[in-house]
Amino acid sequence: MASIIKATKEDLALIADIGKRTFLASHGHSAPPEDITRYVEEKFSEETLRTELSDTNNIFHLIYHDQRPAGYSKIILNASHPAIQLKNVTKLERLYLLQDFYNLKLGYGLYQFNVDLSRKSNQAGMWLFVWKENHRAIDFYMRAGFEPIGSYDFQISPAHANPNHHMFLRY
Repeated sequence: MASIIKATKEDLALIADIGKRTFLASHGHSAPPEDITRYVEEKFSEETLRTELSDTNNIFHLIYHDQRPAGYSKIILNASHPAIQLKNVTKLERLYLLQDFYNLKLGYGLYQFNVDLSRKSNQAGMWLFVWKENHRAIDFYMRAGFEPIGSYDFQISPAHANPNHHMFLRY
C-alpha cells in the first residue's frame, strides 16, 4: 500500500539519504568519482536540504510503500523558463525512487500526484531536465506525455557537465 505525505524539516535526514542513494544509482557513473562524491555531498547535505525545505516555493513529498520510505519529489510552482512561453508552469526538479521499489508503479503514482497538485494550482504545464543517458527516466517521461524542447548542460563540477534534455508537458 502506498501513501504520499508532504515532507517537513523533520524529514531532512530521510530526504538526504534517499537523494544520495538515488542520485548515485542513476548518475554515479556519469562523471569522475571525485566529482560525483563532491556533488552528492554538497547537494544532498542536510544544510543544503534544510535551505531548500525552508523555501516556501519548494514543495517536497515523500512516498511510502507498506510504511517504508520509497522516494520523494520536489516541485516548484510558477517556475518560468525562457524556452516556454506559457506563464504558470511547474518545474519537476526531483522525482526520486529507490531501486527496491521499481516496478511497483510508485514513481508513476508520485509523478501523477505532482501533476494533479500542479493542475489544481492553475499551472499550464510541467517542465524538467533529464540526463540524456538516463534512458529509463526518458522513457518514463515520454510515456507520460513530455516532449523534448531543448538541451541543457547539468553541472556536476566546474570541470564536468552532463548533457540533459529539457522536456515539457503541456496540460
